Amino acid sequence: MTSLRVFCTVAELKSFTAAAERLGLSPAMASKHVMHLENRLGTRLLNRTSRHVSMTETGTLYFNQTKQMLDGLDEVEAAVSNVTVMPRGVLKLSAPVWAANTLIAQTLAEYHQRYPDVRFDMDLSGRIVNLVDEGFDLALRATAPERLDPSLIARPLMKVAFHLAGSPAYLSRTGRPTRLADLNGHALLLYSGMNGSGTMTMDGPDGPETVTLRPIMQSENEIMLHLAALEGMGLVFLPVWMTQADIAEGRLEIVLPETARFTATLHAVYPSRKYLSAKVRTFIDFLASRKNLCSGADEPAAEAT
Repeated sequence: MTSLRVFCTVAELKSFTAAAERLGLSPAMASKHVMHLENRLGTRLLNRTSRHVSMTETGTLYFNQTKQMLDGLDEVEAAVSNVTVMPRGVLKLSAPVWAANTLIAQTLAEYHQRYPDVRFDMDLSGRIVNLVDEGFDLALRATAPERLDPSLIARPLMKVAFHLAGSPAYLSRTGRPTRLADLNGHALLLYSGMNGSGTMTMDGPDGPETVTLRPIMQSENEIMLHLAALEGMGLVFLPVWMTQADIAEGRLEIVLPETARFTATLHAVYPSRKYLSAKVRTFIDFLASRKNLCSGADEPAAEAT
């Protein structure tokens, strides 16, 4: 068990010296523990140079499985002995591109102030990562529940409001819609996860209405769509978090705010309840408690599907 802990700590800190210092060992003893583990498994887990330590492909797979097991064991032992486990270590997190905003940054700062021994490793590429194979602790995904991987655990956190927005220049050039039917034919900057035809159904004042916009750009990167909207290329659905400053300063306008909108549920997705570490559990609870993140999501016109 000690060899497992040493290996995981070296892999996490990328240093035998730092791992040895954290565990109260000499660097030579830390190295012996890892060599013992590699000999027992019959494979190399770490690549070592005089200045760098990195995991092999096998080492990465082994780390991803054993780290969760060790974290879970620590919590079980603490519970039995009535000791409070303080969250610590690297929290590897995947989130949508639009999570790179001021409110999320403030939330991360508040969490870190409370739990200073947790270090974030964030992927904001927007891709759907493989949590287990790539060693992610947690993913934040805004989608309908039926689109989530049923083999994963998903906890709903909050509703995220998406509004239709456009630049004043674009709206002055093409006309400002006053009803849903006016959206037909408007240029649309389309997120790749939405209906590629530009046809969508929204809740109008007299019931559901179907409109067809004209997609002129499609991307999985909301930042690109956001920038294109600022340049007056077309209309775009973006989360309130991403557009608040632009709307307040007049760079974007919300179009038909009462009807041209939808919400998506933001889920915390993780591999298993069995070995849920303190860092993952406390971060999920902390996010769920941040009511200010739900700004703009009250009484939406429709739920994203």
